[in-house]
Amino acid sequence: MPLKILGLNHTTAPVEIREQVVYSGDDVGRALGSVRGLAGVDEALLLSTCNRTEFYVISDDDGHARLTDWLAGDRRVGAGFADSLFMKSDDDAIRHIFRVACGLDSMVLGEPQILGQLKEAYRLAEASGAIGSGLSRLMQHSFSVAKKVRTDTEIGASPVSVAYAAVSLAQQFYASFQRHTAVLVGAGTTIELVARHLHRRNVGRLFIANRNVERARRLAHDFGGFAVPLSELAGTLPEADMLISSTASPDAVVSVEAMQSAIRQRKRRPIFAVDIAVPRDIDPSVADLDDVYLYTVDDLEKVILEGQSNRESAALEANRILDEEIARYLSIERSKQVAPVITALRDQADALRSDVLAQARRRLAQGADLQEVLEYATASLMKKMLHTPSVRLREAGETGDEETIATARNLFGVRED
Repeated sequence: MPLKILGLNHTTAPVEIREQVVYSGDDVGRALGSVRGLAGVDEALLLSTCNRTEFYVISDDDGHARLTDWLAGDRRVGAGFADSLFMKSDDDAIRHIFRVACGLDSMVLGEPQILGQLKEAYRLAEASGAIGSGLSRLMQHSFSVAKKVRTDTEIGASPVSVAYAAVSLAQQFYASFQRHTAVLVGAGTTIELVARHLHRRNVGRLFIANRNVERARRLAHDFGGFAVPLSELAGTLPEADMLISSTASPDAVVSVEAMQSAIRQRKRRPIFAVDIAVPRDIDPSVADLDDVYLYTVDDLEKVILEGQSNRESAALEANRILDEEIARYLSIERSKQVAPVITALRDQADALRSDVLAQARRRLAQGADLQEVLEYATASLMKKMLHTPSVRLREAGETGDEETIATARNLFGVRED
């Protein structure tokens, strides 16, 4: 069955659409089980991040339609969902997966996090029993390609990340961070990078709020900050000149009411806020409040594009490597498809040889002349091996099947003259 991809990402859907179809935690295994149970779907892998939700499946030709209907029902999506979906098949799907693994399809060109996310998606698909030999071979090859691209090109040089973009955008509001306070929500990799960039720029005070306060405490200690339980975030917001949030929460962790209260206490001192999470951590209505400047992960794209121009030449070389690796992968896969035919052909020929050899030995045992037995054995073997091809070629001649005749010439090396 062919490879197919159905999904949406930062190039096809805004954050308000993407956040409707995010899968995380135990929901990934449940979704994979449901997709694997769809008629005609043999294998499935789900990659869901803040910038993309994509299903990689081995399925029949109707797999796209069934998967689309299932996804719409499973997520209870609203208007604009169908227009945001993209579908890819076969060679185009392989190229897409390789590009994703190498960071060439990311908002941040060449960013390394996506490879780890893809490996985790592969691990979860294996654990869920949703992946088989087809997707497994493809994923392993994609990981190898990503390593080659990072080794042979400068695609990962001069790192530009979402975290870097968020802090760079903040610098457009505050020329210096030394007299300002940053409140970070979350304690994952992205928030750690944000904290690192702020620390390097000598931010005045740093608060890190997280549901797991011990994790926040460890991170805050590394950068001279203060840890805050997520339950006490509302009380810390009035301190925030900068608010940057990135959690895996399915619901908003910063409400309109909390921000309104913070604004009143700040006496109209503005708050610069960046919501990196998908689904969003900060209630979108906060953007309507006076003295709050709220940006989402999609708003960071311009900053990112300005910072990654020096990676464009590396991307050209990376795409050349991709072309070579796609051709190599397809060659390997196509050779695997013909291998059973070659094995069956050899087994059939060996069976014919054994049959003729047995007859030749019986003749020799009965006293037949050796030369006569050799003539008989070779002629008999030739007739047996050419019988079926000869019948098929006669049928092709009678029906005018020039393609089969040409294939036979090519297969057996027979010249027209």
